[in-house]
Amino acid sequence: MFPNALILTGPTACGKTALALAVAPRLGAEVVATDSMTVYRGMDVGTAKPTAAERAAVPHHLVDELDPSESGTVAWWLGRAAAVSRELAARGKRPLFVGGTPFYLKALLHGLFDGPPGDPELRQRLEAEAERVGKEALHARLAAADAKTAARLHPNDVRRVVRALEVFELTGKPISAWQQGWDTAAFAGESAPPPAAIPGVVLELPREMLYDRINRRVGAMLDAGWLDEARRLRERPISREAAQALGYRELWDYLDTPGADLDATADQIRTRTRQFAKRQLTWFRHLPTLVGVPADAPDAAEQALRAWGAVTSAAGS
Repeated sequence: MFPNALILTGPTACGKTALALAVAPRLGAEVVATDSMTVYRGMDVGTAKPTAAERAAVPHHLVDELDPSESGTVAWWLGRAAAVSRELAARGKRPLFVGGTPFYLKALLHGLFDGPPGDPELRQRLEAEAERVGKEALHARLAAADAKTAARLHPNDVRRVVRALEVFELTGKPISAWQQGWDTAAFAGESAPPPAAIPGVVLELPREMLYDRINRRVGAMLDAGWLDEARRLRERPISREAAQALGYRELWDYLDTPGADLDATADQIRTRTRQFAKRQLTWFRHLPTLVGVPADAPDAAEQALRAWGAVTSAAGS
């Protein structure tokens, strides 16, 4: 489904875009964004979307595909990614999947499990329950029904906690059991199928350096007009998926709270973003096909090219 594809991933703020721009011309590649939020138009500053100049230098796909009122599900993204990959192959180009959305990467490597369709009424009830009793209580309820899934989901990840409970209520079967034929060996045991043979590089940074980059980037994004962007979005319909983007909810709360402190709001965003980066790192450890490359190395591009070449050679031998 993804011939000649390569993966470049890593936690937020680690420098994926810069490295992709450096290596894509040498690979004969175009970027396929593996990011659940840059697909939305008008969410530019807060998602650290590649600039117009960067996208002119190297073509990017699956960026600005949806209005924020639309739902960008992982199934939608995987279908579009496959279509883009076929189009690139027809032009003799290689897809370079760049981004850090773990669920997209997992679907890319392992496909999607055959779970039950969503139930809007049940989902609305569970979301209302999260608002009423709190995210932690809903997460505790999941832990009682499906400890395996609860262990890998943070209580703040309400969307996936709700989906896991929805699957359990609809089928009486934990979502982790549905995923037995789809998950990585880290979750499903030795019986899990091997991942798709897509060579992947994960950019790595010391935790302190990564957190410092995150802290500074939040400030730079606010200086670049993120609050105004959030103000414009607040006046528009926002899908459940788009509303999950890091930082926007905190900025909307700030705009809705007279006398709120913007510096305190920025600190909340920094904390939430660091927590997200920590969860990304955990996810990446469960994708053993990824080869680590130090993001701050002067020859990071060369190391990435060698890593892709080594994995490609091993796969073909």
